Amino acid sequence: MFHNLVNLLKINCAGLSKRHRKMLKMTSSLFQRNPESPTVSLETLTFDDKAMKCLPIDENKENIVRKVEGACYSKVLPTPITNPQLVSFSKSALELLDISLKEVERKEFISYFSGNSVLPGSIPLAHCYCGHQFGSFAGQLGDGAAITLGTVINRKSERWEVQLKGAGLTPYSRTADGRKVLRSSLREFLCSEAMYYLNVPTTRASSIITSDTMVVRDVFYDGNPILERCSVVCRLAPSFIRFGSFEICKGADRVTNNYGPSVAHSYILNHLADYVIETFYPQIWDNYKENKKVMYTEFLTEVLRRTAKLVAHWQSIGWCHGVLNTDNMSILGLTIDYGPYGFLDHYDPHYIPNASDTAGRYMFKNQPSICKWNCMMLAKSLQGLTSGVEADVEEFDAIFEKSYLEIMRKKLGLLTEQESDRLLVEELLDTMNKTGADYTNTFVCFNQLRLADCFATDGAGNCNSNQQHISEVTKMLLQQCPSADEMKSYYATKVDFCTLDRALEILRSDSPLTQMMIGQKDVLLNEEYKMKRYLYYNNPELEKTDHDNNLWTRWLEKYVARLRQDYQQTNVRTRVGSCVDEQFIPRNYIVQQAIQAAEHGDYFLVNRILKRVERPFDEDEDDYNLENSEMKERSGEPYIKLSDHTCYLKRHPKQSLRNMLT
Repeated sequence: MFHNLVNLLKINCAGLSKRHRKMLKMTSSLFQRNPESPTVSLETLTFDDKAMKCLPIDENKENIVRKVEGACYSKVLPTPITNPQLVSFSKSALELLDISLKEVERKEFISYFSGNSVLPGSIPLAHCYCGHQFGSFAGQLGDGAAITLGTVINRKSERWEVQLKGAGLTPYSRTADGRKVLRSSLREFLCSEAMYYLNVPTTRASSIITSDTMVVRDVFYDGNPILERCSVVCRLAPSFIRFGSFEICKGADRVTNNYGPSVAHSYILNHLADYVIETFYPQIWDNYKENKKVMYTEFLTEVLRRTAKLVAHWQSIGWCHGVLNTDNMSILGLTIDYGPYGFLDHYDPHYIPNASDTAGRYMFKNQPSICKWNCMMLAKSLQGLTSGVEADVEEFDAIFEKSYLEIMRKKLGLLTEQESDRLLVEELLDTMNKTGADYTNTFVCFNQLRLADCFATDGAGNCNSNQQHISEVTKMLLQQCPSADEMKSYYATKVDFCTLDRALEILRSDSPLTQMMIGQKDVLLNEEYKMKRYLYYNNPELEKTDHDNNLWTRWLEKYVARLRQDYQQTNVRTRVGSCVDEQFIPRNYIVQQAIQAAEHGDYFLVNRILKRVERPFDEDEDDYNLENSEMKERSGEPYIKLSDHTCYLKRHPKQSLRNMLT
């Protein structure tokens, strides 16, 4: 049954070592052992057309860029690609559609999910929406490279919208070509699945297919374009409707003068809101459908609540979206549109994964406030529906903080709530920032705290004989802290310090030049932050190891004291909870290695990383090889330049622990 599938994987992994081939056999045998749930064939998927019945559709099937007035969707057709090839697929995501591995083996699978053929029952659509991009209203945007095949109803009666990203031109492609390349497609595929297994609300990615069709891309925006392979990711979500979907009726913006394409069709807002609430918020619909103003307010309040909880998840795992425009915010509170995202390596609240975000609007620390601002824009879009009954957007902050602290308590193994926990977390992040500690691995190090040692006492009964254990954990933490030279490299700025000082002086003065520079304020402040951090680590009197050791020892003493308040000596647990702390994340440099291999036809690392992200909370002795040795072996160098940030390889905490014990 799986013969052809295994052959496909073997072809993709040609030339691998014996160890890699052994892993391949183990993977294929795992597929065979797992019993399959009831499935359907590709041709008998059940498509639902509720959206088409409830919302206005643009019937013009010509894939030409144009303004689309009075419609939420446009009928389109995917554009075929040459020689499509399956790179990888998510078994669990495909099971949401009741698609079995037997169906994946068929050649039709690649044809359907590359966009070369249209599934029976599918009516392909592209969604019309607008958006505030970097704080300014941009007018019509829409699905410029994504085509929805329809909504599949699975055997559990769940709704899953099936969308092909990179399937060709649509009316909303603007100046682009409707294509996505292997590089960006792999990043979306792997991170979508990783976020799901990290328990973060997200869209799913069921497959990625590449091809021999080539497009030109300027990867680093430096005037050196290259040819890259067109690729298609199949994304799944209950719905891909977003905040920007409710902005298509917006009037002319006072700043940009842009307006929504359906400004003369305000009734669409009612239809769209009713469709979303009835379909995806049925409890609100059932309780308030007789009082629409209250219903719309309750809907907005629930979207706000979900969004606040979502960004709390992001902050807790050290993940930065990169482009939090209103058109990239899901109306269902899901992580959507994986573009220039990034996981934190060393903790930097000013981390900006998007090289285009020179002002730092969407930097890591700003994500909660930006999501709140986006909720305010959604509230403005719905004002005509909720007049007289207002949702309290200010509740966002309280919901976020409560959710964030709940998650952080779990990550720290705390059992009860205390007012001092907020300060403990803030001091933890400050210590990470000053020492440059790796965000994820820091929590892995905390898992090595043995509760018995936290409660150890001296002969007089004083709880002060745990210093040796704290010292052991501190040594592990110091392994996760880069050197002063590495930190200087990270914060190095291309701007001359004297020039920057002069510009900042003008910006903060009453000079006539100040107003001319106001648009560059955030850019200059970001450069100032980098300059200060650089100078901090450039201090010749700074003995960084001693500096880091003192900071971590001080914080760990407070942490251990807090643990004592929650645990008794008789507690059966031997270590601070590890089941909620991620042991593995798809870091940029790891994914980059998989991309480089895949671009040469080797998909082994893609599939290996996919299998690993499905168990993010499990300890795996092989992580050290995946994150270090094997990556170096395949790339030939330990440093991978990504945007303006250099990701340095750090020891995995488990490797550090083994070194300490031997």
